[in-house]
Amino acid sequence: MKAFGFLSFGHYGSGTAPGEYGAREALQQAVEIGVGADEIGVNGAYFRVHHFAEQAASPIPLLAAIAAKTSRIEVGTGVIDMRYENPLYLAEEAAALDLLSDQRVAMGISRGSPEPADRGWEAFGYGDSDDAKAANMARTKFARFLSAIRGEEIASADPMQFGPGKKLRVEPHSPGLDRRVWWGAGTAATAEWAAAQGVNMMSSTLLTEATGASFGELQRDQIDRYRAAWRAAGHDWTPRVSVSRSIFPITTNLDDLYFGRRSGGEGDQIGIIDGARSTFGKTYAGEPDDLIEALKADPAVEAADTVLLTIPSQLGVDYNLHILESFASYVAPALGWEANTGGPVTGSAG
Repeated sequence: MKAFGFLSFGHYGSGTAPGEYGAREALQQAVEIGVGADEIGVNGAYFRVHHFAEQAASPIPLLAAIAAKTSRIEVGTGVIDMRYENPLYLAEEAAALDLLSDQRVAMGISRGSPEPADRGWEAFGYGDSDDAKAANMARTKFARFLSAIRGEEIASADPMQFGPGKKLRVEPHSPGLDRRVWWGAGTAATAEWAAAQGVNMMSSTLLTEATGASFGELQRDQIDRYRAAWRAAGHDWTPRVSVSRSIFPITTNLDDLYFGRRSGGEGDQIGIIDGARSTFGKTYAGEPDDLIEALKADPAVEAADTVLLTIPSQLGVDYNLHILESFASYVAPALGWEANTGGPVTGSAG
């Protein structure tokens, strides 16, 4: 069985132009979309995190608000930029939210994508002298985060209170949260690294690879190499793998006006990200039957157990719920999806 969720980038504006809304409206609408998605039976509500930009930045309050008003849907990120984070404080927040939500949290984390600020993590008080993109720092902090949520004893206790040699773990601790952590992988090599760490893999919305293969083929290779590395590492549980897609079923004239029928006429795109030639996936838009056939032919969608729909959050609550409802009603069942009736998905079909 496949799971599907939505991925929102949480864009907003200054709120001063006619019809434009600001941060307050964007956050409130995100909660409404999450609540509506839960009612539809969507498996997950995930939010991209960017800093120094007019879009979602601090995810925990938003996820807590959605979790408080829902009962089944998984709430998560896709992804948190670890370069900007205090790993132990993030572990405390994630565990507290997981306990409050009855273990419905999925933490997508990565080194992060390009940000508007030049080395913005330094303004947050973090630096990496070894790498201009701070990749080493991000991975070091991620390892510390994993240690914390896995309940490992990290800090030395006050010997006046506990005697010599006592170590303390970060509190609160939420058992099982470590199996709902994802690493956002932009290459096959980082996918293999994620497998070695024992975390789920969230294939990026773009890949910093361009070999001439399609986006779906590149992701399929990434997924296959991740699962092979997972088996080689000898982990004793089955991980989850997600891919993100822009998918718009055309069921109304308004859908046609916004998106047209692009699934056959628009291909992948090649661009430069962080100095590397990168591949961006195409938009799927068309009649439901056509979408079903196109998505079945997508090798990465076929291999992944979780599909995240990137939604146009700027178009408002009603229209975004219409997209999710259309996908849930006309497309997702043919791909092996069943409505969420009892909580988040907890494993994949390896």
